[in-house]
Amino acid sequence: MKLAVVGGGSTYTPELIDGFARLRDTLPISELVLVDPAADRLELVGGLARRIFARQGHPGTITTTSDLDAGVEGADAVLLQLRVGGQAARQQDETWPLECGCVGQETTGAGGLAKAMRTVPVVLDIAERVRRTNPDAWIIDFTNPVGIVTRALLQAGHKAVGLCNVAIGFQRKFAAHLDVAPSDVFLNHVGLNHLSWELGVRLGGPDGADVLPKLLGEHGDAIADDLRLPRSVVDRLGVVPSYYLRYFYAHDEVVRELGSKPSRAAEVAAMEKELLTMYGDPKLDEKPALLAKRGGAFYSEAAVDLASSLLGSGGSRYQVVNTYNNGTLPFLPDDAVIEVQATVDGNGATPLAAPVLDPLYAGLVANVTAYEDLALEAALRGGRDRVFRALLAHPLIGQYAYADELTDKLVAHNREHLAWA
Repeated sequence: MKLAVVGGGSTYTPELIDGFARLRDTLPISELVLVDPAADRLELVGGLARRIFARQGHPGTITTTSDLDAGVEGADAVLLQLRVGGQAARQQDETWPLECGCVGQETTGAGGLAKAMRTVPVVLDIAERVRRTNPDAWIIDFTNPVGIVTRALLQAGHKAVGLCNVAIGFQRKFAAHLDVAPSDVFLNHVGLNHLSWELGVRLGGPDGADVLPKLLGEHGDAIADDLRLPRSVVDRLGVVPSYYLRYFYAHDEVVRELGSKPSRAAEVAAMEKELLTMYGDPKLDEKPALLAKRGGAFYSEAAVDLASSLLGSGGSRYQVVNTYNNGTLPFLPDDAVIEVQATVDGNGATPLAAPVLDPLYAGLVANVTAYEDLALEAALRGGRDRVFRALLAHPLIGQYAYADELTDKLVAHNREHLAWA
C-alpha cells in the first residue's frame, strides 16, 4: 500500500509517522512518500521519519520529493496537510482582522476566508494532478478550513473525505473521565467543521446509553476549563460545544485577549524553529514531547483510522468526518459539507442519522453554511464583491462597514496569492 503526504515537510508530520508506525497492523504501508516544495524542511522531517520507522520496526520505505506528480503516482491515498503562505500568512490572518475589532483566527472569520482564498485553488490543482496520475486514489483533507476545502474537492468530483481532530480529542478526554477505552465512546457529534456540538456521549456505539449528563455532572468543571467557557454556560447548554464556539459565544472577550498577547502564529513559528532543530539531530528517533504543544493531537490515529477504512484494511466502522450532507441535516442543502458520524468503507463516507439540532445551534449552522457557500464562490471565482459578500454573511462580522474594510485588508495582505487581484 502506498500513501503520499502533501505538505510532508510540516512539523506535524512526525506525529503522523508515529501513528503509522504504531498502527501498522491497521494500515500496512509499504511505501510512504513525503511531498513538499521546501526541500530543507523535507530533508529534516524525512530523516526523522525514517528513524521513527526503524526504531519501531516498521518494514515500509519512506521517500521524500519536491515533485508532486512523482510523489502521488500510484498512491492509494493522498493526505493533504498544506499551509499556503506558511506561518507568515497565518500571522497576517490572525492580526489584521483585530484592527477592525473582529476575531483574528486562521479558520473562521475574515482570517479563515483569507486562508480559504489562498488554499482552495492550490488544493484543486493538486487534486487534479492526483486524478490524472491515479483516478482511484482517495484524498484525505486535513487542510484548513476543512469544510470549505472538502466541499471544493467534492464539488469538483474528487474522491475526498475531510478530517479534523476535534472529535477524536473529545473522545479521548471523555474516555479518560469515564475510565473506559476510547473505542467504547461514541459521540453524537453534529455540525460543521470547527462549529460542532457533542449532543450525546454513548457507551458502546450509537445505540448505547447516553452518559453526557453524568459527564457534565461529575466533570463539568474540567470540561468547561478545556473549552475556556464558564461552567454555568456549559450547564445551561447541556451539550459540549467545540472550543471553536468560544469565538462566537465570547467574541468580544476573545478579541480583547488576542489583542493583548503574541499571536498563535508567532508562538507556532518559534516552536517550529525549535522542532526543526530537534529533527536535525541524528540521534532523535521518536516524536519529541514539544510536538504535543504544536497542535493536532491524535491526528495520526484519526488519519490511520480513516485511511484504513477507505482502503479496506480495517479501521473503525464509525468515524466523524466531513462529507456531503445528503439530507442528514434537513435544513441544509444536500451539497453542504457537514461534520458528523458516518460509516466509512471503500465507497466513502455515509453519514448516520443525526440527532435533531436545537434551533440555538441549527440557526448558527445554517448561517455559517451560507457563508461557506459564498466563501467557496469567492475562492473559485475571485473578485472584491464576492469577498465582501462572504464577509458580510459571516456571523462574526455582519456589518457592511466592517466587511468593506476587511475586504480591502484581505486583498492587500494576500495579493500575491490571488491571481485576480
